[in-house]
Amino acid sequence: MASRLQQVSGHLAPSNGSANKIGHKSPEDVVIVSALRSAITRARKGGFKDSLPEEMLSGVFKGVIEQSKIDPALVNDITVGTVLAQGGGATNARMAALHAGFPESTAISTVNRQCSSGLQAVVQIATAIQTGLIEIGIGAGFESMTKNYGATSLAPTSEKISDECASAADCLIPMGITSENVASDYKVSRAKQDEFAASSHTKALEAQKNGWFNEEIIPVKATVEDKDGNETTVVIDKDDGIRPGTTAEKLAKLRPAFDDEGTTTAGNASQVSDGAAAVLLMKRKTAEKLGLPVIGKYITSAVVGVPPRIMGVGPAYAIPAALEKAGISVNDVDLYEINEAFASQAVFSVDKLSIPYEKVNINGGAIALGHPLGVTGARQIATLMSALKRTNKKVGVTSMCIGSGMGMAAVFERE
Repeated sequence: MASRLQQVSGHLAPSNGSANKIGHKSPEDVVIVSALRSAITRARKGGFKDSLPEEMLSGVFKGVIEQSKIDPALVNDITVGTVLAQGGGATNARMAALHAGFPESTAISTVNRQCSSGLQAVVQIATAIQTGLIEIGIGAGFESMTKNYGATSLAPTSEKISDECASAADCLIPMGITSENVASDYKVSRAKQDEFAASSHTKALEAQKNGWFNEEIIPVKATVEDKDGNETTVVIDKDDGIRPGTTAEKLAKLRPAFDDEGTTTAGNASQVSDGAAAVLLMKRKTAEKLGLPVIGKYITSAVVGVPPRIMGVGPAYAIPAALEKAGISVNDVDLYEINEAFASQAVFSVDKLSIPYEKVNINGGAIALGHPLGVTGARQIATLMSALKRTNKKVGVTSMCIGSGMGMAAVFERE
């Protein structure tokens, strides 16, 4: 059945020859012209704590327009990933686009595939370009976990469905407990989790000190309110969740956060954060016609389902699926951006696939930078493109686990 479906999909897919193939340039390639993000700041404490999602996203949109020099009227469609925004964030996203300078003729939508929402947005736009539905589009993400994280973002669920289907009930397991399940099932030690987490901070701090994030971060103005209610306008241009001096020894002193006998702590899990990111895409022939720079291209992506109770294993299964579509192996990839939702699942995924740790999150990940849910998938692309350029590497993969039991991965090539 699977092979028959592949045959049918092959007949239906547009024939573009060598388009979106590694090592080959084609006018039909879906290319990245700009990939930028805001700084990622701590929820309720950081630089964007008093900012609304559309304010952060508008700043990033403006950065994409200014950096790429594109005429905003040429952008046909925008898709924005967000998980927590009320009403699906549709109005907020539209307001951000209009405020940034896109005309009313530029369409916009939002998408929610939980932690992969930002990547899903990019893939959705890339697919629309591949199939000829649009010429130019933006895949983006925004999230204010300060404003929207917590019980108010949770929809009511059916006890009947949970009682009748164990897997459905498992979708309601708190994310921290799914981390404990991964650590327990696959024997990921507390020591290894803390070592991985400390390394994330060390690498991120080095990247920040050396200015390696400067190319991907667009400074965004924000209004910050102090404890007395006084407002000040500041420019946010640095990730503020990175903790200097973090060591595995210090992290080992933290108490488990979800299970008294567990291994997941506030120190080896991702941070609750605010931010935005955006990726401008079009075909190579369009970029050449407009005289716009090409920094990389989208190759392919894959999304897979995994058991909800161990949702964190998603990258271990999504990455091979994406690599198979791209026709390459784990060792052919130069750099990986694997989301650090929890050290337990990130360590498991890296070890499961035998990926050398020196290829993974070379500038740190969500444990140090933060994980604004709808943003991460787009943020990783900005980070990956910058890292590939700095290290003179070519092929990169982004991936993340997804709440309720999925994993997603995408393959990119630097120009």
